[in-house]
Amino acid sequence: MKYYSLNHNAPKVSFQEAVIQGLATDKGLYFPESITPLDPSFFDKIESLSHEEIAFEAIKQFVGDEIPAEKLKEIIAETLVFDFPVVKVENGIYSLELFHGPTMAFKDVGARFMSRCLGYFNKDKKDAKNTVLVATSGDTGGAVASGFLGVDGVDVVILYPSGKVSDIQEKQLTTLGQNIKALEVDGVFDDCQDMVKKAFLDETLAHKNLTSANSINIARWLPQMFYFFFAYKALKSQNKPLVFSCPSGNFGNICAGIMAKKLGLPIEHFVASTNVNDTVPRFLENGKYDPKPSKATISNAMDVGNPSNFIRIQELYNNDLKAFEKDFSSYSYTDEETLEALKKIYNADGYIAEPHGAVGYLGLKKELEKHPNAIGVFLETAHPIKFLDVVEPALGITLPIPAQIESVINEEKVSVKIRTYEELKSFLG
Repeated sequence: MKYYSLNHNAPKVSFQEAVIQGLATDKGLYFPESITPLDPSFFDKIESLSHEEIAFEAIKQFVGDEIPAEKLKEIIAETLVFDFPVVKVENGIYSLELFHGPTMAFKDVGARFMSRCLGYFNKDKKDAKNTVLVATSGDTGGAVASGFLGVDGVDVVILYPSGKVSDIQEKQLTTLGQNIKALEVDGVFDDCQDMVKKAFLDETLAHKNLTSANSINIARWLPQMFYFFFAYKALKSQNKPLVFSCPSGNFGNICAGIMAKKLGLPIEHFVASTNVNDTVPRFLENGKYDPKPSKATISNAMDVGNPSNFIRIQELYNNDLKAFEKDFSSYSYTDEETLEALKKIYNADGYIAEPHGAVGYLGLKKELEKHPNAIGVFLETAHPIKFLDVVEPALGITLPIPAQIESVINEEKVSVKIRTYEELKSFLG
C-alpha cells in the first residue's frame, strides 16, 4: 500500500514512511492510494468474530506487508485491551462508549496502535530516535503520553493550550515523566497545531526525526475505524439502518467511520456534531469552507477552528458535494444546549453523559427525524469524570473516581510554558 499527499506535490510513500513522517513534505495529509471493500461474507459472519479478528481484517490492507501478519495481530491484541460497550440510552438510541481504556478516552486505541507500530519500525535502529510531536485540545495528550510511555527510541513532546484543558486531562499529560514532556502554550489549540505543523516542515529540525501522533498521522487515524465495526456487530441483529453521530473537532473519528463505510460497513448516515466551532456546518449551508479562530467551550476537545481531517473526508467523496451530503450532515450546538442535553439524558434515562457525548446526542436526535426507522448511535468519547467540573454541578451528583484517574490525580504537574514557535524550536534543540 502506498500513500499520497492530499496536496499532490510530494512523493508517494510506504505505510512505514507515512507513519514516521506524519505529514508529507508539501504539508499535505497522507491518504491511501486505494481502498478495497471487504468481502460481503465478512459482514455476514461478523457476529462470530472477535474484536481482534475484525480489526485485523479492517486494517490489514492499509499496513500491507510492512508489518508481518502475526506481528500486526499482536499489535492489535495489545491495542484492544478494553471493552467498547454499546449501551441503550433510550428507545432507538445507543451510546458507543469509547472511554474504557487507560486514559478513559477514545484516543487510547489510535495512540496504542501507533506507538506499537513505531516501536516495531524502530526495533533494528539502535541509535535512531523519533520525536513524537503532538498538539492536544484535551484527550489526545493523555492518550499519547500513556500509549508511548517507555517506548524505546521515542521521545514525546505534547503541546496544549494553557487553561483550556480540564484539570484531569492536564494531569494525564504532565505527570508521567520518563520520555514524555509537556509544553503549556499561551494560546488556543489551533496555535499548538500550527506550531506542530511548522516544526514538521522546518529543515533545521530534521535531525529530530519528528512525527505526529495527532489524527493527521495515519497510524493514529485508521484504527479509529474499529469502533464502527464493533458497534455494527453489537447491533446487527436488530436489522435496522444505522445512523452514527460523532462529536467532531479535528474530524478524525468521523473520517475513520466513513472509511469503514467505504470498506463496505453498512452505515446509513453520519452526523458530525460540533460545538460553536462550526466551520463544517457552515460549509454545508453555504458551500464555503471558511475556518475561523477556535472558541473555548465546555466540550473543549472539539474547540478546533480548522479541522485537519476534513480534507480527507472531501477526498473520500472525490470533492463531490452532492454525494457527500447524501451520507453526511453536520449540526452545531451551544454550551447552553449541551448542558440541557446532559440534564435531559440523565433525568429521563439515568445515563451520565459528558459534554462531547451530549453534543453527539443532540446531533443524532436531529438527524433521526429524517430516518424514522433507523437506530442511532452517538459516540461517548471520554469518561464523564474528565469533565467533572461541568458534569457534577449540571446533574447535582458526585462522580466516583475511577482507578485510571486515581493514579494521576495527586501527581505533581510538570510543564514548560512557551508562547512562540521559536521557543518550541529552542526546546526541541
